[in-house]
Amino acid sequence: MHSISSIRFILFGLMVSLILVFCTQSFAQVGVAIWVNFAPPDLPVYEQPLCPGPDYIWTPGYWAWDDEYGYYWVPGTWVLAPEPNYYWTPAYWAWEGSSYRFFPGYWGPVIGFYGGINYGYGYFGHGYEGGRWERGHFYYNRSVTNVNVTEIHNVYNTTIVNRTVNRVSYNGGNGGVSARPSAQEETAMRERHIPAVSAQTQHMQEARSNPEMRVSSNRGRPPIAATVKPGAFHQGAVAAREGGAVHGPVGARQEGRAAEQAHAPAQQERNNRVPEPPASARTEERQPPRNQPARTENTRSENARPTYTHPNEIPRPEPHAAPNSGNAKMDQKYQKQQEKLANQQAKERQNLQQRQDQEHQRVARQQANQAQQPQKQQMEQRHQQQTQQMMQRHEQQSQKLESRQQPHQQQAPPEHANSHPPEPHKQ
Repeated sequence: MHSISSIRFILFGLMVSLILVFCTQSFAQVGVAIWVNFAPPDLPVYEQPLCPGPDYIWTPGYWAWDDEYGYYWVPGTWVLAPEPNYYWTPAYWAWEGSSYRFFPGYWGPVIGFYGGINYGYGYFGHGYEGGRWERGHFYYNRSVTNVNVTEIHNVYNTTIVNRTVNRVSYNGGNGGVSARPSAQEETAMRERHIPAVSAQTQHMQEARSNPEMRVSSNRGRPPIAATVKPGAFHQGAVAAREGGAVHGPVGARQEGRAAEQAHAPAQQERNNRVPEPPASARTEERQPPRNQPARTENTRSENARPTYTHPNEIPRPEPHAAPNSGNAKMDQKYQKQQEKLANQQAKERQNLQQRQDQEHQRVARQQANQAQQPQKQQMEQRHQQQTQQMMQRHEQQSQKLESRQQPHQQQAPPEHANSHPPEPHKQ
């Protein structure tokens, strides 16, 4: 009798365990959808740490979002796959209608779409060139992966030509990557997935709780850009060699919104994507963002222009509305001109920010005492002048382009140009 009771107790325990596992997996698959009103920073430049052992898969770093802290960097790291023959599809951001949506990464037998983002080290926009599974073990491509061949013998060498130098971290929108999923990637998106393993989740949580990972602190250049293993933020961690341009306010807290996908229809999510912030939030937004110069008194006027010192403080311009002159061919031409100008201006902002960052580093090395403080002040004044001149030049370019388009839009034939005019109404 006692043995029968013990068997029943064991079976009951197994049933409870299975229920808990099922609930946990179901909750993980539901997930949370996140939208942000401005684009994430560009990707920083960093070296890949040495692979710690066989069958580890490289998972690139990415910018994540927290409603309280804003964008923060999740370092790239080496992770053991949850199952053999499974690959990692990286997370990415994509413009959807009126804001940027976050798509989390996942494990699967085929690599899915990750926005065409060039994360490097094998993730060049589509698929993965850093290695492949063979007979239950992972083989590494030495041409793009940092492995020690004296410890890891499953290697091969295939040269990959990576012509993309774009470090943009989002798909679509103004200045974003224009890639679209292939048929194979669309199929992969519908197949069985495994979400991030517990080590990856803890890795992300540690990054979120670390103030140095937040863009408000590192300004797009995280001090820990990659780690050897998940959570190893100190031993063997790699700092960013070069930062990514920051778009939009540095420390805004009311620009993002998260919603549980399981309890809101997709259309309702789009309609309610950007709710009106409460009065307390509107009061906070009147204060100058952290790391931005305070505005002068004349900026209280509604028509005054904000003063920015560096290009990464300038909010990302909103995408232009599609021209609608009635001439489809002419509208397409103007749309391409607008996109070309937007990309050129984005590149100019990025180049100026890089030059200013280099000057910051040079002055920081020279400043051995407080006596050289005036040199830093002169540099910031010069940076502010450079940034303002660039903004004025961009505004003039946009106005010039619009002025060339307006006459053609006004001359567009009306909808009933070929029909007879209506007769005047008789009294």
